[in-house]
Amino acid sequence: LETPRRAGRTITRVCVDLTTDDPWAAGTEPALGRLAWRADGAHSAGMAAALQPSFHLGTPEGDERERRICGHCGFIDYVNPKIVVGSVAAWGEGEDARLLLCRRAIEPRAGFWTLPAGFMEEGETVEEAARREAREEAAAEIEIDAVLAIYSIPRISQVQIMHRARLAVPDVAPGIESLETTLFAWDDIPWADLAFPSVHWALGHWRRVRGQAAFAPFGNPVEGL
Repeated sequence: LETPRRAGRTITRVCVDLTTDDPWAAGTEPALGRLAWRADGAHSAGMAAALQPSFHLGTPEGDERERRICGHCGFIDYVNPKIVVGSVAAWGEGEDARLLLCRRAIEPRAGFWTLPAGFMEEGETVEEAARREAREEAAAEIEIDAVLAIYSIPRISQVQIMHRARLAVPDVAPGIESLETTLFAWDDIPWADLAFPSVHWALGHWRRVRGQAAFAPFGNPVEGL
């Protein structure tokens, strides 16, 4: 089961035998409802009451979907969509604007061009995630202007939040996940070699609000559904 970090330690999620009274009484980590967290290497008299999770598929009461449910403690392992955050980052203004694209070094779609974007990390804001992805994929420092679009990609269970941004400086370089990085004029964008439909959408939406100080974020294009 997942192992988040707390105060520099790795915490392991375990089940608690509900037939045992106060199994963590001698421990240092409090039980959280029907689920307990134990620091790796911790020891207490109640440790014998810890059980390995045992999941089965079932529909929880009041739910309509099958979920993974622990047979020991009743914990429900909800699986939720992933959040992807990125940016359409420009250098220059108007017709002279150049847009940052990265040619992917990894699958899926290795060798194709994309915008700097990726999965959020725990503890990040969406703006922090967008800036981090720009640094990791293109060694780029960006200044975020606004949320450009929010796209729903249900077939792969993703929500993509794209920002309109400016490059602080035009110096970019490929990171470990990129083969190359380039600042493209609009007419030079390699449209046939873009990696994903949402890259097309975000570039088109950037173009539609170029020069506008305020605008409402876009959603999925009707033709893209």
